[in-house]
Amino acid sequence: MTTSSTTDIPGHVPADRVVDFDYLRPTGVDEDLHLAWKNAQDTLPDIFWTPRNGGHWVVTRAGAIKAIQLDHKRFSHARMIIGGADGAEGAIVEMDPPRHGSYRMLVSPAFSPKAVAGLEPIVRETTVSIVEELLPKGECEFVGDFAKILPVVVFLGIVDLPLGDRDFLLPHAEKVIRPRNQEEYLDSYLAMAEYIARALAARAQQPGTDLLSKIVTAKIGGEPIDFEAAVALSGVVLAGGLDTVASILGFVVRFLALNPGHRRQLIDDPSLVPKAVEELIRRHGLINTARLITQDTEFQGVRLKEGEQVLVPNHLYGLDERQVDNPLAVDFTRPHPEQHYAAFGNGPHRCPGSFLAKLELTVFLQEWLARIPDFAIKPGTTPRMASGPVNTTHELHLAWDVDPR
Repeated sequence: MTTSSTTDIPGHVPADRVVDFDYLRPTGVDEDLHLAWKNAQDTLPDIFWTPRNGGHWVVTRAGAIKAIQLDHKRFSHARMIIGGADGAEGAIVEMDPPRHGSYRMLVSPAFSPKAVAGLEPIVRETTVSIVEELLPKGECEFVGDFAKILPVVVFLGIVDLPLGDRDFLLPHAEKVIRPRNQEEYLDSYLAMAEYIARALAARAQQPGTDLLSKIVTAKIGGEPIDFEAAVALSGVVLAGGLDTVASILGFVVRFLALNPGHRRQLIDDPSLVPKAVEELIRRHGLINTARLITQDTEFQGVRLKEGEQVLVPNHLYGLDERQVDNPLAVDFTRPHPEQHYAAFGNGPHRCPGSFLAKLELTVFLQEWLARIPDFAIKPGTTPRMASGPVNTTHELHLAWDVDPR
């Protein structure tokens, strides 16, 4: 998982498909993460082998991304992180159908459109409260002061965990999702697993109506769920709930800070907000997950070997001009397909939290822009972004006039 590790080139890899590319540090990532990835898409082969991070394949185009997402027989979810180990029982992001479906059914009802609609009051109340507190200050570090607060408050309520545990959980979730090395990943994974195991043990003794209680008391195939599987499933849910929305919020707000014309569109016509949410997610995708190749096969003109991994940058789907006209342009009137440009995945692994993510983004745009319509990146600061299994913005300083009259 380091940026410097390389490996020998396998003999079946054509020389013209070898590229020294590090998905953790694509060229230009410090200036603009998505433009750095778009440059890779435009200049590198549609599928290539990189010796970085232990050696793996990379696909860059929408057609290949979708084909791999839907073909779990050749491209297994069993190893979703480049260089990582096979997933544990219950870790639904690392399970293939049909086993995946039995566990997913335990989680999906909590994030259905109906369930998410019931969360709107707390999302709106939390959003308004944070924005009202920030408004008179005239500045903030958006990631720490907003993006990592709103989704955590909402999500910890869903799983009925103390809000005060946020300071313990967030750093470990960050290291599980974007580890710098295997040791860091294991340390944080074990710390979260121990925390979750204690919570689940208490729910098993005294179940409530929260999601963790439903997981630990569930049945799989007619039998009580294995406790270790319940821990793994809860860990996936917790890490995703704490991190993903915070990451997309950072990219969206950076874009709006740099593009006052788009802000003005939403202020002048709030009915555009739902379409803006779809468009901003398309333009600022997050996910760079991998697949484990399960059999020797040919794919897009190259031979792939059993046991190799292929990186599937979902976020490039929406940036591919073969799929989207003028993909770098943000157009709030653009029609969007139901499958959302693969940003949330295709097929049985489509992200169950997508409805909640879109609700939180919608409410954020409505309430923030109503109170802080004009803001910019604070002079003298530079946003810090990071590429990884989940792309993110680590730091984003904003400033605004507290008395614009």
